Amino acid sequence: MSVSDVMPSVPAGNFQLQSAGADSGNDARHDEALLERVVTDGPVAAIWRTQRGLVVPRSYLRYEGFDAACREFAARGWPVTVRQTGGGIVPQGPGILNLSLAYPVQGPPMRHSEPGYLLICGILAEALQTLGITAFPAAVQGSFCDGRYNLAVRRNNDIVKIVGTAQTWRRWPGQADVHLGLVHALVLLDVDTAEVTQMANVFEQAIGSPQRYEPKKVVSAAELVGSSSLLQSRFEEALSVAVSNTGV
Repeated sequence: MSVSDVMPSVPAGNFQLQSAGADSGNDARHDEALLERVVTDGPVAAIWRTQRGLVVPRSYLRYEGFDAACREFAARGWPVTVRQTGGGIVPQGPGILNLSLAYPVQGPPMRHSEPGYLLICGILAEALQTLGITAFPAAVQGSFCDGRYNLAVRRNNDIVKIVGTAQTWRRWPGQADVHLGLVHALVLLDVDTAEVTQMANVFEQAIGSPQRYEPKKVVSAAELVGSSSLLQSRFEEALSVAVSNTGV
């Protein structure tokens, strides 16, 4: 993505990074506030965590059983949050790290959708490589929130997902052809992938959706390199460096 793609009146350059990785008190829609900051501050990014729960796009509101399922899961300690970005259901909580990028572009969002995904995938692939993990964009059929711009790895002669991505766009206030983009990624660092996949499946069943996911189609970084007390801090540090060296 080149500087010429950014609105000229907005300072272009590196992302201003907000690191909130150690704060699990963030709301699951924490990053949506970044879009407001772009108007005054230019490109911004956040590394953050949130409490345990499930996050779904607005399309899930169409299910008749949605409200009842949300009450049930909140009582079970898995509150459900509706987000603005697209995609499908995703887990949040301990062992999961989020990266969000927000920035302005000139022209229709459709023109910037793929570059946005490639931008965030490149940053995350660079950070994962510091752990010895080689990741690449790929669809992984059977994983939750599947898409062409997951980050995947090869494991036991199969391709499995380690990062999920999504994005949303809104018009710059008062500008007809300038848009603000929010590109988000969720990294499975040190989380029980079988448990979170099961919870996603149980929720899909509860709302009356036929969609189901396979635990073997996702993997955490800890499963690949071994769990340790330093894994998450090492990755967050590498991710901070990768973001700081990236501009739009």
